[in-house]
Amino acid sequence: MEWHDRVDDGADMLRRQAVRIPLPDAEAERDLHENMSRIADAGERKSRLLDDPDVPLTEVYEDELKEMRRSFEHRLQQVAGEEYYDVATAYLDGERDDWIGALAAYYLECYYRLQERYTVDDQIFFLLILRYPDSFTVNLSFLSGEIGADAVRYESAALADADLTDRGREQYYADSQYSQHEAAEYLRERVGCIREAFPDPDTTPIERRRYGGFIHLTGRQGPTFAELLDSRTPDPDRFDEPATTPSIVSEGSEAKRAKRTLLTDAEVLI
Repeated sequence: MEWHDRVDDGADMLRRQAVRIPLPDAEAERDLHENMSRIADAGERKSRLLDDPDVPLTEVYEDELKEMRRSFEHRLQQVAGEEYYDVATAYLDGERDDWIGALAAYYLECYYRLQERYTVDDQIFFLLILRYPDSFTVNLSFLSGEIGADAVRYESAALADADLTDRGREQYYADSQYSQHEAAEYLRERVGCIREAFPDPDTTPIERRRYGGFIHLTGRQGPTFAELLDSRTPDPDRFDEPATTPSIVSEGSEAKRAKRTLLTDAEVLI
């Protein structure tokens, strides 16, 4: 049975859920900070590439996708080892029922969904990472619909199929380059919210890093891309129990509110 056949059989186990990871010691705190710094670095690199007129937008996204693949593979190997595919499929097949299998299935489905991220219209990638005093949560969702007006929008002339004159094509290319420049500026201004939400634990008092987070939305409709990056503050009363082991939890009120207020006609795919 192929992976997506298994996911169809067990989709309810993954929909509207998030991963909760404990932060038991200084090493876990540093690992979180370093991972978030890599995400911020990737956002800054994307900004530079968007602003380079010699780099096609398809290459910008392939670079971003490659980095995200590496991140998911790293997480999968951390959670389940080199045989993470077998661990994840065993969980979906009902052959195991533990947090390792659940996390492997969650991360692997997100990994496969990312392959479709820039080839499927009307599919929104939703990432919400929130920090709590003893843990952090990662909520990844894939939705249909449209990102609201708060997002920055930019065009790819290479993806347009309009029948234009030579002059019209030149103008459309110029407009697309300008929109990409505006998107690059938007990312440069916003990517700092990731670093602010997850500061260096060796130099930042615990009181200043107990709560924080960010949200990142991206989507495409034809040649038009939309992107939103912003800080988010978690609900301090979300969890009643301390985090002892990694687990799958229901998405919190922050995720539900973001989907309701930042998206239009949204429908959760996973």
